[in-house]
This record gives sequence, C-alpha cells and structure tokens, in this order.
Amino acid sequence: MKTGIDMGSTRGGEPAELDLAELLATRLLVQGNSGSGKSHLLRRLLEQSAPLVQQAIVDPEGDFVSLADQFGHVVVDGTASPVELQKIALRVRQHRVSVVLNLEELDADEQLRATAAFLGGLFDIDRAHWYPMLVVVDEAQLFAPVMAGEASDEARRLSLGAMTNLMCRGRKRGLAGVIATQRLAKLAKNVAAEASNFLMGRTFLDIDMQRAADLLGMDRRQAEMFRDLERGQFVALGPALSKKPLPVRIGPVASIDRGGAPGLLPLPDQAPEDASKLIFTAGEDEVAPAPWPKQPRPRPMVAPEIIRRIETHQPVPPPEPEIEMDPAERAAALVEILNELLDDPEARDRPVAVLYQDFTVRCRMRRVSGPETSLDAFRKRLAVARAGASEAVLSSEAWEKALTAAETLPEDLHGLFLFIARSAIEGAPCPSDAELAEAYGSHSPSRARRLIGYIEERGLLVCHVDFRGQRTLALPALGVETAPGLASPLVKGLPPRRARG
Repeated sequence: MKTGIDMGSTRGGEPAELDLAELLATRLLVQGNSGSGKSHLLRRLLEQSAPLVQQAIVDPEGDFVSLADQFGHVVVDGTASPVELQKIALRVRQHRVSVVLNLEELDADEQLRATAAFLGGLFDIDRAHWYPMLVVVDEAQLFAPVMAGEASDEARRLSLGAMTNLMCRGRKRGLAGVIATQRLAKLAKNVAAEASNFLMGRTFLDIDMQRAADLLGMDRRQAEMFRDLERGQFVALGPALSKKPLPVRIGPVASIDRGGAPGLLPLPDQAPEDASKLIFTAGEDEVAPAPWPKQPRPRPMVAPEIIRRIETHQPVPPPEPEIEMDPAERAAALVEILNELLDDPEARDRPVAVLYQDFTVRCRMRRVSGPETSLDAFRKRLAVARAGASEAVLSSEAWEKALTAAETLPEDLHGLFLFIARSAIEGAPCPSDAELAEAYGSHSPSRARRLIGYIEERGLLVCHVDFRGQRTLALPALGVETAPGLASPLVKGLPPRRARG
C-alpha cells in the first residue's frame, strides 16, 4: 500500500511527500502564529490521508466539521457528558470510524474536560482494538498549557494528563498524535518533546523562533528566517518528512475551510439617518436578548446586627474523613500500580516527573491516596523497584544499610546504588557498564563509568579490576561485594525488573 501522501511542493518544485507509516510511529508537531496556515496544513494532511487511516480531530473552533460532507467524518458534539464522550470514543475505535470532536459551543473549562474524556476513551481500549489512528489536536496549547489560565486547575490537570498519554504512551496503542500550536512557549514541554517530526511556520517572537530553530537543529542566527515565511510555507524536518530542514509550500485543499479569515467587504450605501434607525429601532423579527441580571446593592449593616451575627455564628463542621484502606491492601495496590508503570518498555526513557504524573493518575483511579503517593515516596519506591531486589534481599539487614547509604547520594543515583547493592548482597557477578547505564536510565556506558567513579569518591564503593580485566564492586558500609564480572560483555541488556511488596 502506498504510504506517502502529497503535502505540497518544495522550493525546487518537487513534490513534498510525508511518509504516513513513519508518521504513525513518530508523531508530528506543527507551529505557527495565527494566520500562518496551520489549519490549512492540517486540512491538507487530513484530506490526503483520509482513505488510508482512521482519524480523530479535536476541533476547538468547529473549523473541521466540513470534512463530514466530503470525507465521511462523523461530527461528535462536545456538549455531551464526559461519560458519554468516553463511551463514544470507545465505539469509535471499535468500529474504526473517523470523527471530528466539535467543541465550539463550550467554554474553556468544558473544552478541557470534554477533550480529556474523549482522549481517555481512545486510550483506554482493549488491545484487540489498537488500530492505527491519526489524532489531530488543533490549538494544542489550550489543552496542554504550560501554566494555568482561565480554566480550573482540575480541568487543566485532566486535559494535560490526557495529552501526555497521547504523545508519550499512545504509539503502542496505535494513536499517532498530530498537534498544532500558535506558540511553542505556551505548550507543555513534556508534550512537545515527544514529537519527532516538525513543520514550523511563520512566527515573530524571539523565544518561539529560537525554540523552533533548536528543534530543527538550526543555528540560532538562522532563526530569523521564520519571520520571512509566507502564509502556507513551513520548514519540515523529521523521519517522516526530511532528514534536513526543508522549506515546503502546502498544497490546496478540497473541503471548505470555515476558519479562514474574512475578506474585504464594502460598507452598504445608505444615508446616515437610515443607519441611525437601523441601530436604535428594533426590527420586526428581532429576538430580544435575555434580561441582564441586576446586582442588588448590599444593605449596610448596623452595629447591633453585626454583634448578633458574631454571637450566633456556628462554625462549619469539618468534612467527614474518607474511609481508609487496609495498610496491606494499600501496599499491594501501590506495588501493582508501580509494576504497571515499569512494564511499559518506554518507562525507562521517561523523566521521573512524567512517571509520577502517570502514577498519581493511576492512584486516583484506584482511590489510593495518602503520604505514600507523594513525590518523595514515589522516588524511593521507583529506585527500589528498578534495583530488582528479591524478597530475601529486601528483608536483609544489609539492604537496610544500603537504603541508609543511598540517602547520602543525589536522588538520581539512588536507583543505581541500590542496583549495585542488590547485586553485591546476592553475590551476583559485577554488572556490566551497559547494565549500570540502564539502571541509571541512560544509554551511555561511559556515563555509567563516570558515575561509579563519583560514588567511589564519596567512599561508598570500592572498585577492583583483576589481571583478567574482571571488575569487582565492594560496598564497605555493607560488608559485601559482587562476584567478578566483565565490564563490557558481549551480551548487553537486563531482564525487566518488577517492584515487590
């Protein structure tokens, strides 16, 4: 099947093709100021790929509902309840129907809640329905903002979590995120950072030009070129587009663009007195607006009334405490949630902040709360889980000493130190540089060697290398050491580690 779709032409007049199969695996970020042609670009992408892949468009302004007339998309009214939107999203994936989620009738808070519910339904589907799907989000800075805006904190948190799941964890579920934003500086970095393909349009602010240049690997002095781009011109980069920054002019579209800017229109020819009648006289079919509520002026309170209110004031009773879970049940639930996170093959490459956000969402879904779910507690649990210690090791005295010693190191080294301690307590061969790098969350063996040297300088570790080139790591505070092992074995990698209760 042909997977290349025509997005327009390059400066040399050659076709600018986008590899749809590669896009489904790598995601796309479109950036440009208002009027740069972002919606036109998205419409071109949707029209060209409509016969090849299922699509879902999150449309905050109702610009893309016209796709239903020509390409068979079903328009989903965003005014439905969150539960109903989640059910609709599940059916969309089951029956492979392309849809447009129309949010134009909602205010900012309701738009975020509706988007979170709909994206959650697309995400939380059985593995049997993980079909490939383009999920296009226009004005993504509204749904994944850097800071709070006019919407409530709860709605922002729900929407940001759904957008993070789409861009960070959606790939293996078949969801390919395509997000468009007016300003990179307003878009949450953990959402933008997951895109591997970029189409950068006209922008004027220095901070946005510099970020665009950084994403495209361009010199900052070249960032000025983004001011000179015309409407419909973008600079493309990514595995689905081009290996080098490539200027592209987006081709025409077939469907009607409701979001286009209105053209010039002359004023009607009429006398000033006629214009006055039109303004100040009600028309025959004019609908009367709803009456504006009048705010009553507060009645001033006299001193005796103030004293009476103070004397008769009754404090509001505190809310009833929540029903607490059994400690054993809570501990088992936390271990199960952490195991689900670590089972994801992409978890190792994610920052702790992103993992913690996912962890808290899962805890709220299972009604698990308390100090055990704080960020500090999560860091400690994550470090222990990545160490992969067995039940016998966890209950040993040496492990308690290892936990105490780890507290003297920076937080990012806790997991690496505990991994070495586990190997030493078990008497296992010394981990290789590649295994140590993986335990730290890196792909660089040389970085692992530098970290071992840093821990050794702190007096927590002693490294021995014998005449055969085999390394032994000793932990003086614990009185244990690993068995000799090669620092660079032929076979690299570790079996997946799981948290233990």
